[in-house]
Amino acid sequence: MLSYKKVFNPKKTEIFKTPGAKKAGAAKEQYAGDRRDGLVYVYDDDIVLAVNVALSVKRPLLIRGASGSGKSSLALNVARYFKWRYYEVVISSGTQARDLLWQFDTLRRLSDAQADVGVKDDVHYVEPGVLWWAFEPESARLRGAEQSTTGVTPAVDPNKGDEHERAVVLLDEIDKADPDTPNNLLVPLGSLEFFVTDAKRKVKAKEPPLVVITSNDERELPTAFLRRCIMLNLKPPTRARLVDIAVAHFGKDNRNLYEEVAKLLVPEEDPNKAEATESKSQQSAAEYLDTVSACLALDIEPKAKDTTWEALSRVTLWKPKELPGAN
Repeated sequence: MLSYKKVFNPKKTEIFKTPGAKKAGAAKEQYAGDRRDGLVYVYDDDIVLAVNVALSVKRPLLIRGASGSGKSSLALNVARYFKWRYYEVVISSGTQARDLLWQFDTLRRLSDAQADVGVKDDVHYVEPGVLWWAFEPESARLRGAEQSTTGVTPAVDPNKGDEHERAVVLLDEIDKADPDTPNNLLVPLGSLEFFVTDAKRKVKAKEPPLVVITSNDERELPTAFLRRCIMLNLKPPTRARLVDIAVAHFGKDNRNLYEEVAKLLVPEEDPNKAEATESKSQQSAAEYLDTVSACLALDIEPKAKDTTWEALSRVTLWKPKELPGAN
C-alpha cells in the first residue's frame, strides 16, 4: 500500500448511481460494451497515484494502454468523484490544436454575407473548444464577447458533468492526430491560458482542470510533449483484477463464472512469484466483459469442450487474426 497525502482517494471499486436509481450497486443493467458513462471503475494504487500527481503538479495525465483497457472511462469517473464539470473530444487525423481552443465558423459567416442580414463582427462566429469551456465557461458562453456586447447568440455548453468551477477534460486518442497537434498544445496546457485572435481576448483558467489524454500508441508522440505529461501505463489485467471488474459491472452472484472466463485470458499463476501473473494475450478487459455479459444473457456456461461455449469465445475473445494458422 502506497502511503501519501491523497487529494483523490476513491474506493477500490468506485460505482456511481444513475439518475433515478434506487440504490448504489453493481451496474449490470447499464453495461453496454465500451461504456463511457463513468459509472464504474476499478482502481489500483498506480492509477490513484497518477491522478493525484497530475492534480498536484497541474500537468496533463497521459494514459497509454491497449484499446479496451479502461483509458477513456477513467476521466469521467474522476469527474463524477469530484462532481466537476466534464468535457471530452475524440481526436481524429484532422484535429488541430486550435480546434480544442476555438474554431471560426467561416460557413456561417459566408451565409450571412450572402443574405440580407450581412456580416457581423468576428466574435459572432467564434465556436469555443473544450479547453476554453474548461478554462473559462463564462467567456466561452459569450464566444469571447464583452458583457456589454449585444446580439451575440450564446454558445451551448457541452458539459456532461456537474456544475462546478473545476473541470475534467478528456482528449481521447491523441496518437491519431498530426504530430504538430500535441506540440501546439504545450503552451496552453502548460500556462493554462491562450489568446483568441478572432475574439481579441485572452482566456486564462481560474481553476486548473484535470486534462486526461489517452493514446493507443499507434503513433509515437513528440518527446517534448511526453516530458510535460504525467504518464500512466495501464498494464494487462491480472486474473484477480478481471474478476473484480466483472463484479463491479455485474454483481457478486456469478463469481464462479467470472473466474472461469478469466482463466482463459490469464495463464495459471505461479505461487512462487510475489506478483500476480498478467495476461499475455491480446484480449482486453472490454472483450472479457463482453464474454461475461453474453454468458449471463444467453445462459451459457464456460465449459471445456462445450461446442456452444467454444463458439461464443471465438466471436468475443479469439478473433480470426489470432486463430492458429491465420495470416
